[in-house]
Amino acid sequence: MRSCPVISRFAPSPSGPLHVGHLLAALQARRLADAHGGRCLLRVEDIDARAQQPAMLELMYEDLAWLGLQFDGEVLVQSRRFAVYGAVLDKLRALGVLYPCFCTRTEIKAQLAEMGRAPHATLGYQYPGTCRHLSAAEAEERMAAGAPHAWRLNMQRVQDIIGCPQWHDLLRGTQRCVPSVFGDVVLARKEFPASYHLCVVVDDAEQGVTHVTRGEDLFDATHIHRAIQGVLGLPVPTYCHHGLLRDNEGKRLAKRDGARSLASLRAAGYTPQMVMESLQVALRNSGIWNI
Repeated sequence: MRSCPVISRFAPSPSGPLHVGHLLAALQARRLADAHGGRCLLRVEDIDARAQQPAMLELMYEDLAWLGLQFDGEVLVQSRRFAVYGAVLDKLRALGVLYPCFCTRTEIKAQLAEMGRAPHATLGYQYPGTCRHLSAAEAEERMAAGAPHAWRLNMQRVQDIIGCPQWHDLLRGTQRCVPSVFGDVVLARKEFPASYHLCVVVDDAEQGVTHVTRGEDLFDATHIHRAIQGVLGLPVPTYCHHGLLRDNEGKRLAKRDGARSLASLRAAGYTPQMVMESLQVALRNSGIWNI
C-alpha cells in the first residue's frame, strides 16, 4: 500500500514582523516535508483584527523571499474563510457541544479566586463552567436581549462522545487526550467570529495536512485540537513540538523582541546565510540566540 504524501505547513500571524522564532518554525516545516518528498504549505492566520495589516503581510512575504524560503500551492488566508468556520460552529451547536457564555473576564477571575484557583493567563483552561448549566430558554432570552457572549466548547460532553483519544508526537511519543482537563475553551466571540483553536483544526483538515510542526509552547493546545478533531470526525495529523529559541536569560523570544525581527536583521546588514548560520549555532547551544 502506498503511503500518503507528507504535507506540512507554516502558519504565521502577521500581527507584527516575523522574527527568528518564525524562521525556526518555517524551517522545521519545510525540512520535514522535503525529507519525505512532500509539500509545505503557507497559511496566513489573521483572524485577529490585529493581524489584518496589509503592511505586515507584505513585509512577511518580503522576509520569506529574502531568506529564499518557498512554499507549495496557494496561500490560505483565514480572514477570507469566516463563512467556513461559521458553518462548523453551526455543526457543533447541532451536536450539542457548544453553549453561549455570558461571563466577562473580570467575573471569571473573581469566580476562580473564590474557588481558590489562580486564573490561567488564557482564561480558557480554568473556566469554572458557570454558563454551562444555563437552560436553553434562559440562554436564548439573554442572547435575544443582546447580551454579549462567547461560544464555549463543552469539553465534558465532548469527552462523553469521543472518550480520551490518542495522538502522536514525533519527539514525545503517543499522547492521550483527556478533553475535560482543559476546560471549556472559547471557539468564537463577537469580535472574533472564530478562534485559533477552531480555525487551525478546520484548515489542517481541509488542506490535508499530515504533519504539524510547531513550538513546544503549543503542546497543550494540541490536546484541545485533538478533542475538536474527534468530535468533528476529522483526520488527525502527526505532530512534532520542537524547542524554542531563547535569549541568554532563557526567556522565549517573541514578537516584542523587535531587535531580533528578520526585517531588523536585514536592515542591520545580515545576509540570509549569516542568519541561517546563527540559527544553527543557536540550536547547537540549547536554543540560545545571541544576535
